[in-house]
Formats: sequence, structure tokens, C-alpha cells
Amino acid sequence: MDKFATQLQEIRTALAEGAAIAYLGPGVLGLNDACPVPDAPDKLAVFLSSRVSVPHKVRQRLTAAAQFVENFKHRKTLVSLMQEAFAARVEPAPLQRMLAAMPQLRLIVSAWYDDAMHNAMHSAVLGTADNGATARSDWGQVQGLSQSEHFGTWYQCYDAAGNAVGEEAADGWKTVLYQPIGASLPAANYLVSDTDYVEVLTEIDIQTPIPPLVQFLRRERHFLFLGCRFNDQLQRTFARQIMKRSSDRHWAVMQGPLSRNEQRFMAEYAIEQVDISLLDFQAVMGQTLAPA
Repeated sequence: MDKFATQLQEIRTALAEGAAIAYLGPGVLGLNDACPVPDAPDKLAVFLSSRVSVPHKVRQRLTAAAQFVENFKHRKTLVSLMQEAFAARVEPAPLQRMLAAMPQLRLIVSAWYDDAMHNAMHSAVLGTADNGATARSDWGQVQGLSQSEHFGTWYQCYDAAGNAVGEEAADGWKTVLYQPIGASLPAANYLVSDTDYVEVLTEIDIQTPIPPLVQFLRRERHFLFLGCRFNDQLQRTFARQIMKRSSDRHWAVMQGPLSRNEQRFMAEYAIEQVDISLLDFQAVMGQTLAPA
């Protein structure tokens, strides 16, 4: 069996046994034929700049463009524009639906602002029509919070119905959807401006912004990065801190040559490249991991 086939088999096994954590980046939106929301940081920066006159030098730099809007048009304007950018419902890709239908996956990380994984969890069912399929209600989400709006509180838990709940409620969830930079649903929480990230990065080395439940669930588990690139320092920092104290073996589905930064980062943190397109990976996994 060649390396590629071995990798795919190992990933199948880790997912089926609940030993993996799916970590989804904005690239997953590329599985949607006509994605109705920005699917990359530079595209979101261009959207913000189209609504507010942002200096030319930061028009394609998301955190800087967002900071300009926050400074000169108020935080409420920034949140309103983010809600406009992600107002459209994003239909989950088959890969996301497959992950949502696997209650053995204790933790799924969604590191973008869209609602696709949220919608996949809402529409997921356990079982089949023949044996009495039921909608999943055994999950919830934890979202990162901006200190500009929630000073002193780093995250908030929401149950499957979208209600804010205490951390103790999350202990009973089979699957936790962790959205470290926030999301459009259910409560328009966004970490997006320079200030947002400065606040988080000041504390993230000592893990303060990362919920204890997430820290517990990552232990001894393998991360499977989907739709992620590691060219950007922010993306590398969040991935590194979220996967801290997990296993010593991970995978990233990432086609084509890697940049030097990606090569160094992935070598340092034992992340193996699975050199296949996300679309092909979705097809291959769907053959063996689709719900029975």
C-alpha cells in the first residue's frame, strides 16, 4: 500500500473511531458550486472596503480593513457589515454533512464566519428512514467573543437551538462545534479586527481564550485540517494553539506545492500533507464514511 492510500485509510479509521478532530478553514466553501459569502480573508476585506472607504494600502488586508471600519465608523458598523457579508445561508457540502452525521466526532473546529457547518449540524440525522432516523440534538457550539463587546469573557456556549447556555450544559454534548473566531449564527460574534486579535493573542499562549472543554477534547486526538492554508501567521497561530497538547500525528488535505512557511510549520507540528484536492477527498471519504 502506497503512502497516499495509507494516509486515507488512517484518516478513515481515525474519523470512524472518533480519534480525529476536523478543523475546517474557509477553503471548505470551495466545495459549494456558487458560494454566496466571502470564502477567503482577502475577499472579505474587499467586501468591507466596498461598503466603507478604506485606505488603498489595507483594502485587501482583512484585519486592518476591519480595524479602520471599527475606528472610524464604530464597532456596530463593523458587526453590521459582517452580518451583511454572511447573511446568505450556505448549504453544507457533502463532506460537512458527513462529519455532522458522525456523533463519534467529539470536536469539530470551524475557523471561518459562515453558517455551513452550523447548518450541517442542524440538518444531521442519526439512523435511516427504515430504522427511525432522528435529528441530532446532542450537540452545541462554542464561539470566541470579541473583547470589544464582551470584555473579560472569551467565549460563549450555545445549545443546538441557538440558546446561550452555561459551560456546564456543554458537558452533555456528544459533539462540540468550536468556532474560535466567531460566526454569523446564532449571535453575530466576530473576531476580525486588529484589536480583536491583539486581545486574543496576548492571552492565547496561556490558553485563556480556549474553552476548557476544547482543551479536554483535543487530548490524544489527531487533527484533520480541511480547507486550510498556513501561509498566514494568524492561521498558523490559531491552529498551533488549538492543537496544543493533542496527539503527535495530524493531516492536512492540501493539494499542490507548499510554501516555505507551510513546510516549516507542518514539519514542526507533525502535520502530514495529503496531496489531493478537497473535492476528490470528499468523494473518496464519502464512499466509506457515509451514514449507513
